[in-house]
Amino acid sequence: MTALAVPPPLPAPRPALARYGPLAQTFALILMIFGLSLALPAAISHLLGDGAESAYDETLAVTFACGALLWLAARGHRGELQVRDGFLLVALAWTVLPAFATLPLMLVLPELSFTDAYFETVSGLTTTGASVLSNLDQLPPSINVWRTQLVWMGGMGVMVLAVAILPLLGVGGAQIFRAETPGPMKDAKLTPRITETAKGLWGVYFGLTFLCIAAMKLAGMTWLDALVHAFSTMGLGGFSSHDASFGYWDSPAIEAVTIAFMLAASLNFATHFLALRRRSWRPYARDPEAGLVVLAMLGSAVLIALYLWWSAVYPGFWTALRFAAFNVVSVASTTGFANTDFALWPMFAPLWMLYLSGFATSSGSTGGGMKMIRVVVLAKHSLREFTRIVHPRAAVPLKVGRQVIENNLIFAVLAFTLVYGLTMIMLSLALIATGLDFVTAFSAVTECINNMGPGLGQVGPATTYAVK
Repeated sequence: MTALAVPPPLPAPRPALARYGPLAQTFALILMIFGLSLALPAAISHLLGDGAESAYDETLAVTFACGALLWLAARGHRGELQVRDGFLLVALAWTVLPAFATLPLMLVLPELSFTDAYFETVSGLTTTGASVLSNLDQLPPSINVWRTQLVWMGGMGVMVLAVAILPLLGVGGAQIFRAETPGPMKDAKLTPRITETAKGLWGVYFGLTFLCIAAMKLAGMTWLDALVHAFSTMGLGGFSSHDASFGYWDSPAIEAVTIAFMLAASLNFATHFLALRRRSWRPYARDPEAGLVVLAMLGSAVLIALYLWWSAVYPGFWTALRFAAFNVVSVASTTGFANTDFALWPMFAPLWMLYLSGFATSSGSTGGGMKMIRVVVLAKHSLREFTRIVHPRAAVPLKVGRQVIENNLIFAVLAFTLVYGLTMIMLSLALIATGLDFVTAFSAVTECINNMGPGLGQVGPATTYAVK
């Protein structure tokens, strides 16, 4: 009788610490860096004596200590992060870091619940700009700096910053960069090393932020207001230090400066990087999104200005253009600033702006929404399908710029669009089920999904998300 073959034993499972050690060590370093980022608002609080000094000292100590303890527990476990580790690390960053960021808010504002504080910090770090806080003018100045600094750090992505320092741990950052970077062309490298790419993008981000601070100061803001609003502008987050937002100044010069930097932040930072490195405007001309983004925003600003003038909302065209340009660019770029309550305009205008917030920013920018590149791919794919109906045997490659888009990327864009639409429908229905009216529910979901912030109805630019 022949003996049955005995299958080889299965390999023993790796211990959890060995498997997740590199991920834990990397996240620990990110947490420590995040704790150190409190140094700026802490320094401002101590300098101004605004009463929040101890809140920052305690938060910095707690955050850095938690990161250090996690790092010590995971040390000695080196390795390369897998793709799924990159996605898990991004998810951890967007969920855990805001929890630590709530500490200064809750220590300074004891009446603020954890839920509201967490909403505020998630809104900041994801550059959404939806707020539950009021009486912003009376808050300690350092708290407004911290809120907008969260927007600024989230703008380019906390994880892209981490990619630049991951070699200190011997851990590669390509997986995190792919998980964090939006758009179907995100694998394109600007430099041979992914770390150098991240450093280059952050260098451009720092440089534009300093220029924005200086320009806002020259336009009439104080240094503190310029810092706060430059953080929000470059992160396209929309947090302000004043309840009236830009209506506080009522200054065309400040608004013009802000429009310019919102447009700059709406373009791909990789394009800015290439233009600076090559000292040429040609990268902007070759960018398949840049021209369409500028055309969508400025063209819509002129269209809505004409509509408001025709509707007699403003007495003259130039006044209408001033308010239309600022608010259209702010909403379309998913920033969320306002210099007037645009929810009071005839419904066509705010609905068109709501529509723009879904796609009018570039991939690789700090803006939200679907991104212009996906809309371009969808439009060209639709035209290709119409062509195939007329010419069934025609070979029609889909090109964006000089790059041929493979079918797997087209399918990914189609799947993303389906999930995007279904998410907005389901969440809108869920909010309507709680008793909210349709306009409030739909606009709140749309603007939060698009990371824009202010919506319509009860969550308009003149109110907050503290809806009862």
